[in-house]
Amino acid sequence: MPKASVKRLIECEKKDLIELVLDIEKYPEFVPFCFDAKIYENKQDGDLQKIIADLTIGKGPFKDTYKSDVAFNKKTDSIYVKNIEGPLNHLTNNWTFSDKNNGITEVTFDIDFEIKNKFLNSLMVVSFKFGLEKIADAFQKRAEELFGNSKN
Repeated sequence: MPKASVKRLIECEKKDLIELVLDIEKYPEFVPFCFDAKIYENKQDGDLQKIIADLTIGKGPFKDTYKSDVAFNKKTDSIYVKNIEGPLNHLTNNWTFSDKNNGITEVTFDIDFEIKNKFLNSLMVVSFKFGLEKIADAFQKRAEELFGNSKN
């Protein structure tokens, strides 16, 4: 099962970075390997924002859609994602955000997943870390393009 963690310092206010991550329907515009995104439900429940969304991801001839349950906890500034259905045996990822100084946010992204198709899962293990770094780069670039100069 591929498991990884990425930590980045991003020139962006924490609230803006959280909004970027929660704007799931925009992912196809900038996230590598993401072809489509659709939000079915987005509701507040106390300190939790709960989102049900589909992401269509893939590479080359392989493309599939999975449904996720996304929960943003306003008290802890964290986003927890788990798959509900689709081509994955399981998926969990966790985003945590913390303010550093001068408009810098530290973001940590942990992911653990397993694809039902054993062949595809073994392919993902090989290229997973590279793909995750590309995705982290895309979020960082997008955040700095949209919000990096907002403090000036």
